[in-house]
Amino acid sequence: MLKEFKEFIMRGNVLELAVAVIIAGAFGAIVASFTNDVLMPPIGLAMGDVNFADLAYVLKPAAVNDAGEVVSEAVSIKYGAFIQKIIDFLIIAFVIFMIVRTYNKTQKQEEEAPAAPAGPTQEELLAEIRDLLKK
Repeated sequence: MLKEFKEFIMRGNVLELAVAVIIAGAFGAIVASFTNDVLMPPIGLAMGDVNFADLAYVLKPAAVNDAGEVVSEAVSIKYGAFIQKIIDFLIIAFVIFMIVRTYNKTQKQEEEAPAAPAGPTQEELLAEIRDLLKK
């Protein structure tokens, strides 16, 4: 069983998948930063100085005691964070689309490239040599 597991792990596809998952995680962090730090502030400013992370519909406000301590947290639907996640997804989907599109174009060009013209066969060359020797 250990030998089979080792063979499974050492396959190229599993290693490529592991690398892809790690790169995807790093790329997701980059996209999240791009969305939160670059894209959403101007959109929020254009919408009247709105911070999307703060957008929420409060179902039940937080309960506070006389000392000012929070007894129970507020219950709210944080639709601003949801909007940010949708924008993150759209950016990632667009970048993946562009990568796959570029890859498909390169594969198509390789298929369309004309094959090198076939040279004469060995028999044809030998016949040509024979004819030259006869002359």
